[in-house]
Amino acid sequence: MNLHEYQAKLRFAEFGIPVPRGKVAFNANEAYEIAKELGGVTVVKAQVHSGGRGKAGGVKVAKTPDEAREHASKILGMDIKGHTVNKVLIDPGANIKGEIYLAVTNDRAARKPLIMASSEGGMDIEEVNRTAPEKIKRIHINPLIGLRSYQITELASGINLPHDLWKQFEKIALGLYECYAASDATLCEINPLAVVEEYGQTILKALDGKMTIDGNGLGRHPELEALRDTSEEPQEEITARESDLSYVKLDGQIGCMVNGAGLAMATMDMTAHFGEQYGIGPANFLDVGGGADPEQVAAALRIILSDKNVKTILINIFGGITRCDDVARGIITAMNEVPTQLPIIVRLIGTNQEEGLAIINSANLTNMTGAKTLYEAAQKAVEAVRGAK
Repeated sequence: MNLHEYQAKLRFAEFGIPVPRGKVAFNANEAYEIAKELGGVTVVKAQVHSGGRGKAGGVKVAKTPDEAREHASKILGMDIKGHTVNKVLIDPGANIKGEIYLAVTNDRAARKPLIMASSEGGMDIEEVNRTAPEKIKRIHINPLIGLRSYQITELASGINLPHDLWKQFEKIALGLYECYAASDATLCEINPLAVVEEYGQTILKALDGKMTIDGNGLGRHPELEALRDTSEEPQEEITARESDLSYVKLDGQIGCMVNGAGLAMATMDMTAHFGEQYGIGPANFLDVGGGADPEQVAAALRIILSDKNVKTILINIFGGITRCDDVARGIITAMNEVPTQLPIIVRLIGTNQEEGLAIINSANLTNMTGAKTLYEAAQKAVEAVRGAK
């Protein structure tokens, strides 16, 4: 689950990280009032779950409250990488002298948290990572003992941070790691952690923030669950979560319904392999789980059919705990509720596969084709999409 910038910075503040005292506006007049309250130069920032806001025109500097209102009116409603801007953050301006990148994330290969810092903070940190990865200092953290002072010193030294800022940097780095651990986060990022002149002093301040929470840990954090912005999520993913299904929307044309995460990923890989030369691939990851009942199978099929990009459906079920006849009943139920003429390729193998195939055959669905192997099913799915174009 992603948090908006303003939500992430409020969370950072709970762990002692200095952040601007900005406020959120939902219309242009609110932006005017907030800018007037803050006084001086302000920054109007689109609040969407997407990077590249600045380059897309979603971040503007306003010298007056009237300018803030004008910028907000243009940014609100803007489409940024498929996300509609419904709110803007009005932050006070800052006298920036330098920008640092600081983040804590998961390193799955090392099975440890990873803290990263760079003196090349700002909008193009992804480009820095691609072209000059040596400019990003990386240190793994032992989760049993946490982030240590000597590691923070190594980070500060590695990015050539002025020594008079090390004490502030240590406090912020410790706070960021504590926030990461206490929130069951997979990412806590400050970009930029700015060196600013404020009231005659040089300080570090988190001018932007990003947090991603592990969905599996949300049961321990109802206060974070309440921050979920469903308007930023595909409706299919919301419906899947309500039906206790694992679903991720992709941009392909083959709707995949599979039981078991490993088999689902193999099915996606196979469709991508056979469809690569034609620009064809999976439209989703969807795992109905090991014990899905007919109602869940029907819900899964309804979710796939709600995606207008889907040109064909591939159902690949290995019957173990999930019986093939239950899956077949779910398919027929969904087809009765949401009729479709899209080609459907079905591979049922395992527990009660003969009964399942008999149920499918007795339904006399002319748009449904069987397959004995995953290879065959993937190839048929790709050919069906090609035929539909």
